[in-house]
Amino acid sequence: MGAEVLFISIGSMAGIGLVLALILVLADKKFAVEEDPRIEKAIELLPGANCGACGFAGCAAYAAAIVEDGAELTLCKPGGAEVVQKLSELLGVEAVEAGAPKVARVFCSGGLKEAVRDKVYQGVKTCAAANITGGEKACMYSCIGYGDCVRACPFDAMYMNENGLPVVILEKCTGCGECVKACPRGIMQLTEYDEVVHVYCSSLDKGAVVRKICSAGCIACGICERDDDTGAVKVVDNLARVDHSVNKAPIKSTLRCPTKVIRISELRPEYEELYREMKKKAEELMAQLKAEKTKK
Repeated sequence: MGAEVLFISIGSMAGIGLVLALILVLADKKFAVEEDPRIEKAIELLPGANCGACGFAGCAAYAAAIVEDGAELTLCKPGGAEVVQKLSELLGVEAVEAGAPKVARVFCSGGLKEAVRDKVYQGVKTCAAANITGGEKACMYSCIGYGDCVRACPFDAMYMNENGLPVVILEKCTGCGECVKACPRGIMQLTEYDEVVHVYCSSLDKGAVVRKICSAGCIACGICERDDDTGAVKVVDNLARVDHSVNKAPIKSTLRCPTKVIRISELRPEYEELYREMKKKAEELMAQLKAEKTKK
């Protein structure tokens, strides 16, 4: 009798489970919300990097936001203007300006060879952790050198060189900004592709201090500002700065910098012609200056 009751109980539970499952299947079909087919197409158009630079949790979430909520089409930095154009065509809207493309740059030249190390750090080897205690270098504005930015790059567009500084592979960089978020000292910044001259230092220390702790830092001597005839270069808070809204290529400012911290920047391959042109102008100006000195 006990076994019979057991089998009846098991059969009853199985039957109830089957009925509930059928109810759930019918309910799912009746109340299912069909996904807009354009979402899947939008996902296919996006790079698929899932870097999060758009502000959404991956390409699928961004695609859904575009189609269902009217999110801006220009948020995918890796995709650039090409993806904006394709998304516009998919949604049947007028293409919008994607904005000038950007690339990440490392605004510190104080590697292991140039920067004085006055401390020993024995904690977790990440920039975020080391920044709490100051890391090993005397300059508190310098690159800490543990590669948080490199690990954060979703496009394998960075590496750490032998001098302990991160290097951006310009032809791979999409300007997603993940390295910028990862750097606790703001050393990494996004710049326009066609900004030709930059100051590769972030120190706000006075020149006398910089001279003692880093051979590749800005010493705020003002030579670059005096040499620049465009008005784009100014020394502010002990650091030379370039206002690219005034001039993107104030090359005269790069000719006499004693620490070579303000210089003509490497450009992406598609801007090689511009780079060669700026380099040629700089060389011609340098030759002119030397000729003038010789005459004197």
